Amino acid sequence: MITRSLRVLLLRLAIRVLFGLPRPVKRLLAGREVRLDGQLLDLDLQLLNTSMEWLAKVSAAQVGVAALAEQRRQADDAAELAAEGVFDDVVARDLEVSGAEHPIPARLYSPPGVDGRSGLLVYYHGGGFVYGSIASADPLCRLLAAQAGVRVLSVEYRLAPENPYPAALDDAVAAFRYALDHAEDLGAEKALIAVGGDSAGGNLALVVAHVQAVARQPVPAFVVALYPVTDADRTGGSRVDFGAGFGLTAETLRTMERMYLPDGVPVDDDRGAILRATDLSGMPPVYLSTAGFDPLRDEGEELAERLREAGVPVVARRFAGLTHGYASFTALSRAAHDATFDAASALRAGLALTGAGRDVGPLLHVS
Repeated sequence: MITRSLRVLLLRLAIRVLFGLPRPVKRLLAGREVRLDGQLLDLDLQLLNTSMEWLAKVSAAQVGVAALAEQRRQADDAAELAAEGVFDDVVARDLEVSGAEHPIPARLYSPPGVDGRSGLLVYYHGGGFVYGSIASADPLCRLLAAQAGVRVLSVEYRLAPENPYPAALDDAVAAFRYALDHAEDLGAEKALIAVGGDSAGGNLALVVAHVQAVARQPVPAFVVALYPVTDADRTGGSRVDFGAGFGLTAETLRTMERMYLPDGVPVDDDRGAILRATDLSGMPPVYLSTAGFDPLRDEGEELAERLREAGVPVVARRFAGLTHGYASFTALSRAAHDATFDAASALRAGLALTGAGRDVGPLLHVS
């Protein structure tokens, strides 16, 4: 019987061989160039989409539709397949932090060369509020810790549909406040605690910062939001243009949003869709990235504009050739690698400016 670790190793080797092929061969396998909305889809991510579609058909033919628990396990396994495997010198320690109702699992990453207290990123994994864990976020958290030179605290909030909104958000807020209260234990400077996340986790990071600002409580020093969901139940625009054929589909989005918000966004509570918040002032500096071929692209960029109008310092980056989830594919795509390192550099710079006690300067928008 093939063990899980051996299966992951074999699949990783197969992926390395596939993506190490000469570019003309990869183009032959991936198909014709995809140009849409003035953007050229990255070849490696196009090949990945083609491969995943083929594997999905094979899997469906063999085992049918997997149960949610099995799908979650597969999501954790998939995170290891595209990991770069060059950040093993980042030390990881499992612990528990305060959640809204009970302690929740967490993992603290310390990069080499960081002595004494440092900046800390409280990280919320992606997965549409339905999938993901500290295991699925492990490769990305190691990368961010190493490249930004900060400690990273990855937290495992409750998932839908077992725990619908606002369970995940309540856990995310509780985890940030835990980090503030236990900064010394975590090796962090209390004034240099940032929040971040990808996709659903990007939403949580943004909303945590907004909740703190509204409550006039200490806000994070910085926010890193990678291709965040910002407007649940949204239709049209990029959700139509890129809603099929590029990994994350509009149909999958709708399914996960119904699990997280079974009754839709509450009319008296816009925390489930931060783009609808009436006042975004008081938020800390934000780095917000979008992917050109992502159904979530438009709402992320609209939020960046709303933040800018509210006087919030924003670095907004669109990586035109990439797809949703690119931070998980850094070992397969050079463009995804560079985009993810861009976020790590922004985090490093943002916390350095905060630590130096300097103003972050004028608003910056980079398309």
